Amino acid sequence: MVKRKLDGGDLLVKCLLNEGVKYIFGITGGELLRIYDAIYRFGRDEGINTIMVRHEQAGTHAADAYARATGDIGVCMGTVGPGVMHLVPAVASAWADSIPLLVIGAQVGKMFDNKGIIQGCIDQGAVMKPITKMQIYVEKPDEIPNAVQKAFKEALSGRKGPVYLEFRETALVRIASEENLQKIQDPNQYRPKIHNMAKAEDINGVVDLLKNAENPLIIAGGGVIASEASEELIKLSTNYMLPTATTVNGIGSISRDKKTYVGSLFTVNAYRTAAAKADLILSLGCKWDYTVLFGDTPFWNKNQKIIQVDVDPKEIGKNRPVEIGIVADAKTVLNQLLVKMEKSLPKEKITQWSEWNDFLQEYYKDDLKQNNLLLNSEKIPIRPQRLVLEIYNFFPPETIYTIDGGDIMAFSHQYISYFPRFPRSYLYPTAMGHLGVGLPYAIGAKLAKPDNPVVAITGDGAFMFSAQELDTAVRYDLPIICIISNNSCWGMIKGNQDINYDKRFCDTDLPPTDFAEIAKSYGCYAERVINPGDLRGAFQRAMDSEKPSVIDVEVAHEITASRKLFDLYKKSKGLYG
Repeated sequence: MVKRKLDGGDLLVKCLLNEGVKYIFGITGGELLRIYDAIYRFGRDEGINTIMVRHEQAGTHAADAYARATGDIGVCMGTVGPGVMHLVPAVASAWADSIPLLVIGAQVGKMFDNKGIIQGCIDQGAVMKPITKMQIYVEKPDEIPNAVQKAFKEALSGRKGPVYLEFRETALVRIASEENLQKIQDPNQYRPKIHNMAKAEDINGVVDLLKNAENPLIIAGGGVIASEASEELIKLSTNYMLPTATTVNGIGSISRDKKTYVGSLFTVNAYRTAAAKADLILSLGCKWDYTVLFGDTPFWNKNQKIIQVDVDPKEIGKNRPVEIGIVADAKTVLNQLLVKMEKSLPKEKITQWSEWNDFLQEYYKDDLKQNNLLLNSEKIPIRPQRLVLEIYNFFPPETIYTIDGGDIMAFSHQYISYFPRFPRSYLYPTAMGHLGVGLPYAIGAKLAKPDNPVVAITGDGAFMFSAQELDTAVRYDLPIICIISNNSCWGMIKGNQDINYDKRFCDTDLPPTDFAEIAKSYGCYAERVINPGDLRGAFQRAMDSEKPSVIDVEVAHEITASRKLFDLYKKSKGLYG
């Protein structure tokens, strides 16, 4: 039997296998067939597979979630023209949250440029340029190994993010020399390993500021998660009794099971009080974006001194002037601080900070009383607060949550501060607030962490952006649970119209829809819940089914505390003149 000659598609798959890629999320297309053929012939046997979704955007969201849940790179793919264009919204969302993706696109052979060939009329790289760290173009097979290595290195360096890798059809269909296999390097030979350290004088300066601080506060952002620094953060916070909050992207770096945690959203009284009264802020991998109200008045004390640590120099001092700005990896800086503080921090500071922390923790007791009242609410339609609290109380601590929607997203953020979390267990597209991510995120998370329960919390409006991906979950036998907060409206926007537009509700009401019946048609376990007392039974039946499940919950429309808080902030900044 004549040995099959190596083509570009084979070479690309071998490169991806070498990088440890397990899944490529996407939809097939003519120009991509050599890649799919290589996976069929040998890729699956060697550990790589395709995940066929029902829309490329959903596939990219799933790849994004895979990266968020693992800390590794996610891989998505779209064919020339519409396929690549469908990737764009989800790539933008990953870019905005600094999530590493390899975005593979196909392009027609160069000989067909400007000929009017179908789908070959778009400069795809130009579209991708604002939302990817780098755009790499491959025309010949022998360029593939270097291009793949360059893409992975860039995606995982510094502030991580998507890289666009485009293959002309010629690169994939033409014969590749066997010598090209020698160009495939072990990732350890070229992937970045450097973790920038802070200068000794900066570490000394941080400790000096801490020595003089009476009410310090740590803010942990997504940079702590990205650098795998949760253990070091917890050690610093709990050993020295330093109250610690997180941003939404930092959820799980420290959480309610630690005695110094004060919350992850401004709706939490302890967090709000800490922000207002702290005299020193140690910011670790925090963007100072809308989730912390930009560090601005009236919620933050403008006389606070700020120490900011971030891997991206553009973030230093962006919304708050800093006393010390350190461009370095959060994990490395935390280790440096732990060593220095052990040697030179007066022990009486721990006693002082312990009293400050005890003061803040008292606010939790009042919050918990209110939470218990909400958890016992028997109102019909079900209050969304009760739905979220029931979810967090029922599912085990190892559950990964994917968050979607408008007002149900805000309630999910609000109440997660009262429950234990771990890194990479709470997935939400913070910067873009993209609707429709809940279900595809759950698919990506379950593939990444098959032993963890995965629960998507979404709204009825958001769910319809990607409802077709129930088919994907069923085909791959992924027992995810999707809980829909169904209030028959675009709740976040309707709340805005309620507050600011005298209840003139325009285009915010949706028809009542039985999503359970839709889910059953795909082969899911599903049921609809109207009475609050039936929630836990429905959750248990969904888990027991061991199938992809949808729980459609009829809830009331309520204006979120986040909506009110953000409106207050915008008004205080003179938005309305």
